[in-house]
Amino acid sequence: MTESQRFQLGTIGALTLSVVSSVSIVICNKALISTLGFTFATTLTSWHLLVTFCSLHVARWMRFFEHKPFDPKAVMGFGILNGSSIGLLNLSLGFNSVGFYQMTKLAIIPCTVLLETLFFRKKFSRNIQLALTVLLFGVGIATVTDLQLNLLGSVLSMFAIVTTCIAQIMTNTIQKKFKVSSTQLLYQSCPYQSITLFVVGPFLDGLLTNQNVFAFNYTQNVVAFIVLSCLISVSVNFSTFLVIGKTSPVTYQVLGHLKTCLVLAFGYVLLRDPFSWRNILGIVIAMLGMILYSYCCSIESQQKSIDAASLLSQVNESETDPLINVEKGSGNLPDSVVAQAPSWNSSKDQHV
Repeated sequence: MTESQRFQLGTIGALTLSVVSSVSIVICNKALISTLGFTFATTLTSWHLLVTFCSLHVARWMRFFEHKPFDPKAVMGFGILNGSSIGLLNLSLGFNSVGFYQMTKLAIIPCTVLLETLFFRKKFSRNIQLALTVLLFGVGIATVTDLQLNLLGSVLSMFAIVTTCIAQIMTNTIQKKFKVSSTQLLYQSCPYQSITLFVVGPFLDGLLTNQNVFAFNYTQNVVAFIVLSCLISVSVNFSTFLVIGKTSPVTYQVLGHLKTCLVLAFGYVLLRDPFSWRNILGIVIAMLGMILYSYCCSIESQQKSIDAASLLSQVNESETDPLINVEKGSGNLPDSVVAQAPSWNSSKDQHV
């Protein structure tokens, strides 16, 4: 198996793990929040990250991966920014209607494209832009219902979009810049994310729910679902960093909308949630957009591989041209080069 094939297989595995784990944790959290009444999402996320860090620490102790320290300021800034983006998204949901919150999530892709174009000079072809437009249109039809605007909610949504985009772009660029794996980055940033959310989580949850997370009645069922949610979160957090590192922030967001469509479908099939023809139409359009995006990315990736191979071939030919000319008896080369020709031919014969 070639290195390219191994990379593709690893990417497919990361995407699959991300989808399965994310849909699983959404179903688990939906039961925890809707059925059991545990509505403290930000605090729960801080526990998720704490369990993830502890799991990775055990994995490091068992030598499943190598600890690779790098710029502590970059790690701290990234961890705090990532934690803040999660808190802002929860605030956006709390101070806006569900429809406006879905619009906020849809705006992350265009914002990411804009930031990568402006600051990283990354180019997105028209086919990719068309595919993303179809995808966002379909998800919008399927998920956006009511749009109620208010000033505070709009400001919170704007900050949530910007911080989420920057955090996901940093997830990709840090791994490449410092040559660290997704596991190494997650292990070092988890404590800062967890501490950030653990400090602000009870306050935000109290503001949004008018309840105290520490005064909640923790029954056996509640504790069991919290433990299950935390265990699944290890896979969610790991696959998130893995997908962004192997692909791009835009691809991760596209994958996120696929998860949304799957959650809607599972909610209808398993939980008998209300479903309309609008939801079905939106999911179908979104799936077409995802297929088109995947196809365009695949074609462009193949074209880049062909261009790279062609360029390498041209470089190799340019490096061997003088020797070929010597072998053909060209008199345009310096005497020193011509004098070396027999030894080169002899060496070549030995290799053959």
